[in-house]
Amino acid sequence: MMYDDTSLPASPVLDFQINPLRHRFPFCIVWTPIPILTYLFPFIGHMGIATSDGIIRDFAGAYIVTKDKMAFGWPTKYWQLQCTKAKGKIQGWDDAVNEASELYSERIHNLLRDNCHSHVAKALNLMSYDNSTDWNMVKLAFHMFFYGKYVGFSGILKTWTPFLVTITIIIFLSIL
Repeated sequence: MMYDDTSLPASPVLDFQINPLRHRFPFCIVWTPIPILTYLFPFIGHMGIATSDGIIRDFAGAYIVTKDKMAFGWPTKYWQLQCTKAKGKIQGWDDAVNEASELYSERIHNLLRDNCHSHVAKALNLMSYDNSTDWNMVKLAFHMFFYGKYVGFSGILKTWTPFLVTITIIIFLSIL
């Protein structure tokens, strides 16, 4: 007899699995390269934060917080956090991401002071992630660089190939 799961009731358990093919990153901070800037400095890129259902929110520019469409393309890296470390657990996580997104939808974007990293830091501070309210863009950049995981080989290529080509050209031109 063949097993047929269509007769089973839908599971009330939420799926918190990361699915890069569907661009779903529950409880993750996500990162993608910024053309030219990341080609010169591969540790600098664009950051967003995903809700419990994996939908990414990112501060894309002045008065713009996107939903499910990152400003510079889909993530090449992610850092999955634990919702249990957020004040209010799952609901607290989602509320903080939504509140930070509302706040940043009324802000001017500033590359050096108030940017996508600041938006993510605001969400983490609002939820008191890991009992901390001192998240900032430098701390997030550090954590993403060292704890972030690539979505796959394509993520590695998209992140590092332009930088390596740029360095190769610079070295080649300096030899001439």
